[in-house]
Amino acid sequence: MPTGVAIRDVREQLFAAAERVLLRDGPNALTSRAVTTEAGCAKGVLHRHFADFDAFLAELVLDRIREVEALGAALRAAAGTGTVVDHVSAALTDLFGPVALGVLGLVASRDALRARLRHTTPVGIPLLTEAGGVLAAYLTAERELGRLTPDTDTDTLAFTLIGSGHLLFAGHEDTPREAVRKVVTSVVAGAVREP
Repeated sequence: MPTGVAIRDVREQLFAAAERVLLRDGPNALTSRAVTTEAGCAKGVLHRHFADFDAFLAELVLDRIREVEALGAALRAAAGTGTVVDHVSAALTDLFGPVALGVLGLVASRDALRARLRHTTPVGIPLLTEAGGVLAAYLTAERELGRLTPDTDTDTLAFTLIGSGHLLFAGHEDTPREAVRKVVTSVVAGAVREP
């Protein structure tokens, strides 16, 4: 790209380019040069907007965490409607899309990135921890509405669902919705109150 030409929404363009590289080539191929080449801009563009490449990667993960939190708000708003199994199954399918799995691979493979993210996610795995929190908040809302048993440990249930969901989706090109629903139905069976 010629010098002096303004790029609209630089952060979003760089994030989208990073996601494409991540999905196509995996976390080890994600370099500042790969991202800027994919975005069609000079390498200096990334460094003008981020202190270094690790800062860029941290912001990429935080951006995905914000998406998970937005999903959580919509999920909590749906409490009391439909079925718990349907909502949780759909949430897991959304949470473990290809980009999220790629970002999780990135977080797992880069110690410096995890260390940088400790200020927002002091324990657990960034993105998975926030996804568990979002699911726990939804399940708590359902428990308060009487759709889950009063003694349901929503934190434990949420993290069990997140772990199961991650195992269902990791390494698979296309996880059938029926498989997700089967696992969710089994995991929440003792907690869901029949209407």
